[in-house]
Amino acid sequence: MTPDPSLSPPVAAIRPHISSHHGETLVDPYAWLRDAGYPTVDDPEILAHLTAENAYFEACMKPLAGLTATILDELKGRVKQDDASVPVKDGDFEYWWRFEAGAQYRTWLRRPLGTDAEQIILSEPALAEGHDYFRLAGSAVSPDGRLLAYAADTSGDERFVLKVRDLESGMDIATVTANSVGIPVWSADSTALAWTEVNENWRRIRIRLHRLGSGGEDATLYEEVLDKGFGVSVDRSQDGAWFIISTSDHVTSEIRLVPTADPAAPPLLVRQRNPGVSYDVDVRGSTLFIRANDSHVNFRIATASLESPGEWTTLIGGSDRDFIRGVSAFAGYLAISQRSDGLDGVRLRFDDGRDHLVPLPEASHTVSIGANPEPAAPQLRLNYSSMVTPASVLDYDIASGRLVTRKVQAIPSGYDAGLYETERLMVTARDGTRVPVSVVYRKGFPRDGSGKLHLYGYGAYGIAIPPSFSANRLSLLDRGLAFAIAHIRGGDDLGYDWYLAGKLERRRNTFTDFVDVANGLIAAGYSSAGNISASGGSAGGELMGVVVNTDPQLWRAVVADVPFVDVLNTMLDESLPLTPGEWPEWGNPITDKAAFDTIRSYSPYDNVRPQSYPPLLITAGLNDPRVTYWEPAKWAARLRATTTGNDILLLKTNMAAGHGGKSGRFSALEEQAEEYAFILDQFGIGDAGPR
Repeated sequence: MTPDPSLSPPVAAIRPHISSHHGETLVDPYAWLRDAGYPTVDDPEILAHLTAENAYFEACMKPLAGLTATILDELKGRVKQDDASVPVKDGDFEYWWRFEAGAQYRTWLRRPLGTDAEQIILSEPALAEGHDYFRLAGSAVSPDGRLLAYAADTSGDERFVLKVRDLESGMDIATVTANSVGIPVWSADSTALAWTEVNENWRRIRIRLHRLGSGGEDATLYEEVLDKGFGVSVDRSQDGAWFIISTSDHVTSEIRLVPTADPAAPPLLVRQRNPGVSYDVDVRGSTLFIRANDSHVNFRIATASLESPGEWTTLIGGSDRDFIRGVSAFAGYLAISQRSDGLDGVRLRFDDGRDHLVPLPEASHTVSIGANPEPAAPQLRLNYSSMVTPASVLDYDIASGRLVTRKVQAIPSGYDAGLYETERLMVTARDGTRVPVSVVYRKGFPRDGSGKLHLYGYGAYGIAIPPSFSANRLSLLDRGLAFAIAHIRGGDDLGYDWYLAGKLERRRNTFTDFVDVANGLIAAGYSSAGNISASGGSAGGELMGVVVNTDPQLWRAVVADVPFVDVLNTMLDESLPLTPGEWPEWGNPITDKAAFDTIRSYSPYDNVRPQSYPPLLITAGLNDPRVTYWEPAKWAARLRATTTGNDILLLKTNMAAGHGGKSGRFSALEEQAEEYAFILDQFGIGDAGPR
C-alpha cells in the first residue's frame, strides 16, 4: 500500500497551545483535539476530524479488502464455534461457560454436582443485544448459590453497571451502581456484597458494601484519602473468610482485612504503607501468608498471625533467580507462582515442609494458576501453553503428582505443531545486558538475512509478555514471517529488577532494548534492516512511538494500538483519570525537573522530527479512559505534518469502544485482520493465502 494520490489525508488545523514548566516552554499545536467536555466528546470539529480520519483509513484499506477478508476467514476458521470451558467445582455446583455456534459472547452455566441438569445463569448475548460494545467485567455467585452479582460495560469507558440477579427466577433484582470496576465479593451470609467505586476521574477511590434490600447510600468499607495516586480494590481470601481490601500504586501497597461474616467489623490493617514496599496477602485459618519485597527485590513469603498481622516471619526467602509472583493458601499447601530465568513455574510448599515444582512438558512455556475457587484444591487447575503448543487446561493431582490434560485449544481449520519451530535467544544490549527473545517460525525459514520478521514488545508496569501460543499468529507464520517477542526491561520477565531497570530515569532502557533486539536478530540472520515489522499497544504503543523516532530505517511497517504517546502532556495534567497513579511509573514532571527532562527526551509526540517515517497504522478508542483518544490523534497529525517521506499513515478511531477495541470474539478478529493485512501488504504479500 502506498498513498493514493487521489486520496487526501485529513489535515488537522495548527493552533499552538503554549505552556511553561520549570522555565521551559512547551508548544502543542494540536491540543485543541482534546474535547473540553471530556469524558463527553461532542465537539463537532473534533468529531468531524476523527470521522475524516476513519474515512481515509477505509479508503486506503479498500484495495486490501480481499487480503483482509482472506485473513479474517483464516482467523475465524481457527475458532471453535461451540467452544466451552472445563467445568470448575464450587460448592454444590459445577460452573462453566459456553459459546454457541456463531455467538460473539459467552453463555454462563452451572449444574448440580453429579447431574446433567444445566442451568443458564447469565447470557452475555442477551445482555449485549442492541449494543455496539459489550464487556462483562466479572461475576460472583453468592455463597448460598441463590444470587449472582455481575458487572457489565456497554460503551468501553470501563464504568461497569453492577447488578444482582435471582438465579431461581432469572430476573435482576437490584442495580447496585453504574460506577463500579472489578469483580464484586459476597459476604459469608449472602446478604451483602463489597464492590469498588470509581469517581468522575475514573479513579478507584472506595470499597462500598451493598446490603440487599436496604435503602440509602451503600456503606464505605474503605476510602483512599491519603494519596490520590493510590487506587483501591477488593478480593477475598482463598478460604472465603476475609474481604481483602488493597490500596496501592504501582510500587507501594497497603492491605486491610474485613471478615466476610461481619462486614461491619473495623478493618484490620496488615501493615502500614511504606514507599517502595509492595505486598499482598492470603489467609488460611488464623495465619496470614504475605508476599512482600521488603527484604528482597524478588519478594519473599512470610507468615503472620491475625493477632499480630504486622509481625512477619520469613517462610521462603527471596532469591536472585526465583521471582515470586503470587501465593494462594490452599488447605495443606501453598501454590506459588514464580518465574525463574525468565520462565514461569508453579511451586508447591506443603505444610509438612515438602517443596517442589509442578513438572511441565516443555522447556520453554508459560503457565499460570487457573480457577480454583474452593479452599481445598486436591487437583490444582493450571493454564499452560508455549509458542507452539495451544492453550491447555491442566489439573495437577496433588496426592499422586500426576498432570492431567483437561482441554487443549481446538483449531478447527487444522494445526500441525510439527510444521513450526521455536527458539529462545539472548541478545546483548548496548549496555551489556542480555535480553531474552522468543522466536517462532515455520520450518524452512531462511537464516541468511533475507527473512521477513515481525517483532512485538511491551515493556512497562512489570508486565511480562510470556512465550505463549497464538492461533492468530499463524496467518503471519504461514506467509513466511518469523514472529519474535522481545522480553525487554520494563516488564518483569527476568524478575522485579528487570521491571525497575525500565522505568523512571531508566525508562530509555526499554526502547534501546527493543532496537538492540532488532539489530541482534539481524546479526543472527533472521532479517535485515527495513525488513522488520513491529507492533505494540498502550505502553507498547509508546514503545512504537519512540523507536520510529529513533530508528525509522529498521521498520518495514509499524502498528501502534491505542498508543500512550503524549506522555509529557498527560503526566503534567493531574486532572486526567490515571495521571497521579502513573507518576511512580514515569515520574512526576510537575514537581520534578529531572522527571520533566527525562520524559520530554523520549515522549513520542514531543520528539517527532523531520525525517522519513515508516508506514504506520495507529488505532484509538473514543471512550478509552486509559489512553485518551486525543493522544493517538495528535500524534498522527504531527507525524503527517512533519514527515519528509511518502509512506502511508493511517489513524483508525473506534467510535464505540475503549482501550481494548471492538468487543465480541469475531468483531475483535476483524481489527486483527486489518492489522495483519496492513503489515503483509507492506512486505508485498498479497491475498494468495498461506503457503
